[in-house]
Parts: sequence; C-alpha cells; structure tokens
Amino acid sequence: MDNKYDAVIVGGGVLGTFHAYHALELGLKVCLVEKDAYPRGATTQNFGQVVPSGMDSKWQKFGMESLKIYKEIQSQFDISIRQNGTVYLASNEEEEQLLMELRAINNGNDYISKMLTKQECLANYPGLRKEYVTAGLFFPDEVTVEPRTMIHKLQKYLMDQKGLDIRFDFPVVSCESKEEWVSIQSTTGDAICGKKVIVCNGAEFKNLYPELFASSDLEVSKLQMMQTKPQKHYELKGSVLTGWSIRRYEAFQECPSFVGIKENEPKDSPQKKWGVHILFKQAMDGSVILGDSHQYADVNRVEDLGYDLDMDIDNFMIDEARKIIDLPTYQIQNRWYGMYSQCKNSDIFQKTIDHNIHIVTGIGGKGMTGSAGFSKKNIATIFNKQKINL
Repeated sequence: MDNKYDAVIVGGGVLGTFHAYHALELGLKVCLVEKDAYPRGATTQNFGQVVPSGMDSKWQKFGMESLKIYKEIQSQFDISIRQNGTVYLASNEEEEQLLMELRAINNGNDYISKMLTKQECLANYPGLRKEYVTAGLFFPDEVTVEPRTMIHKLQKYLMDQKGLDIRFDFPVVSCESKEEWVSIQSTTGDAICGKKVIVCNGAEFKNLYPELFASSDLEVSKLQMMQTKPQKHYELKGSVLTGWSIRRYEAFQECPSFVGIKENEPKDSPQKKWGVHILFKQAMDGSVILGDSHQYADVNRVEDLGYDLDMDIDNFMIDEARKIIDLPTYQIQNRWYGMYSQCKNSDIFQKTIDHNIHIVTGIGGKGMTGSAGFSKKNIATIFNKQKINL
C-alpha cells in the first residue's frame, strides 16, 4: 500500500505542485514525481510576479484565487511572497486610455485598482523619468515571489505539514491503466500506482504520448531576463510594468481602444521582432530583475530558438529600460533565459486518457499567476468534489 495513492502528479513545477496541494486539501493521499533532482524549468526561470491584472477575465478569476492561496500559505510558512503591488506606467495618451478602460473592467470584476497621476508615479517610484510617464494604474493586492526559491519552499511546506510524498529523479517512462489503478513506472524500474494520474510536465507528455504531443497545438516561448547587481540605497516597490506591457498583456485586449491602438504601431520594430516589453522587479538582495523578450517555435522545433543568449536583445532591453528608470547601476550580474509551452489556439492543453490519466500542460506565461487557482478547480473536477465557482 505504500506505493498506492489517490493521486499521482507528474511534474514538480508550479502547476504540478499546486495540483498536489489541492489534492491534499481534499484529504487525498498524494505523490508528486519529478524527473530531475529538483524543479528547474520555467517555474524557476520566470520573472517572479503574480499579476491577475494582466490576465483576461477568465484567468483573472483564477489569479485572484491564486492570490488568496499564496497569502494563506505565506501566513503559515515563508514561501517568499511579498504583497507590494503592481503598477502599469503609461508613456502616452493611448496607453493612458487603455489604463482607464482596464480600470473600468476591473471595477466590474470587483478587482481593486487605483489610477495614479504623473506626480504620484514619480513620487512612488524612485528614478522614474518624468519625460517617460504620463499616468499609472496600481493594483495593491498583487504579490511578487522569488522564483528560484519559492517552489522549493512550497514543496517543503507540503511535505512537512501536509504529508505530501515527493519522489525526485523519477522520470516517468510508462503510464498504464490496470482496472481501477494506473501504474506509473520510472526509468530505474521503480513503480507506483494511482487512482488518478495528472501529467503536468511537457517532457513526460512528449515521451509518454508522442503522437498526441505531435498533433497538439503547443508552441514554446523563449524569454530572456537579467539581474543587476544590488542597488545601493535604492528601493523599488512591487512589479513595475511599462507601456509595452500595456500594449501586450491579455487583459488590455479586452479594452475597447486596444485594436485601434495596435493597428497604429510600427510593424518592423525591434520590440515587435523580439516580443519585448520592459519590466522591473527588485529582488530581496536589492538587485533589480529586468526583462523580458519572447521568441516562439513549434514544440517539435525548439532547437530553432537556440541555446544561447542573444546579446542584441539584452542590450536593446537595457537601452529601453534606461529611458524609463534611472537605477543607481545597470551593471548586470546575471543573465538567463526561460522556456515555457503554451497553446496557439487555446489557453491551456487538457486531455483525458482512459478516464483516469489527465494531461494538463501548456499554461504558458500564466503559470505563476494562475496555477494555484486553476488547479483548485481542476482537482475538484477530476475527483468530482464540491462545485467551485471560479
């Protein structure tokens, strides 16, 4: 019986870990398996912000639930959550119009936001250049996380206080239904059984179901990010998103003026070519995270994205960031890229096999914000538990 579980979650990233969390909350016996010695994919290589404000109406609801879940866990165990808010900074009248329209949408969704004048923006965000900003929209309830440590702390909390069984170095090579159980086997020959199996890892999905994977509409996005050296005597609160974020994020696509504003943009700018929008977030050590860019390839052509950092992209982002905020230093101490999968034609990939094997992947850039809330509803659906209105 030690190797039999109500739920086996395949994939130790944020999506898989929150599926495990909610299964535990239902009182189920849960095992989380991770192919590596520790999670090291997109969950640890992202910007580290939880921003329901940037999501469309459907995912904003999941994001709002995620905020509640993050804060509840943080009240019991430090997983690096800091409630310091998110601001969007408009650089011209078009972007300011989108902010006002988004605020009206959020008012209808009962999601708190506050318009900031140019003077308030300059007062609240040190170094912000007065020639850049015209207005801001602030979301006080949003949080930041430290992505390279959050998932490890969350898993420790679940093991120590919730009874989660985690098995690292467990690459799954077979997943077969056998009557009321599903047998999961690793490359080393270890086997466990689950009444339900939820595959939240794109790598295992590809290996276990290659034909289904090949026929999916998944694509991969490669994002470049940077980290400055610690800023001396400087504090930047929360997540700072700028005009290009306003022109990119899903939430703004619901604004009445969005289509017309996008049509007026230049079609061949470096910003368009590399999918750049400028973000700032101060880490706990005082450094500032800068980003990011987006380059895309089909999941079967990931190698087309290359395995190196493009210094032209990094230099472009630094040059643009300097036009927005005067940091004490723009000396870079760390550069990296992350990759995540997303769907071309839907918001997430879901497929059920043999009634008890559930594939859930391709959450894209919504993972850190939406996983906690989405997983709550998905686990309730899979286990036919109480209705959850999200």
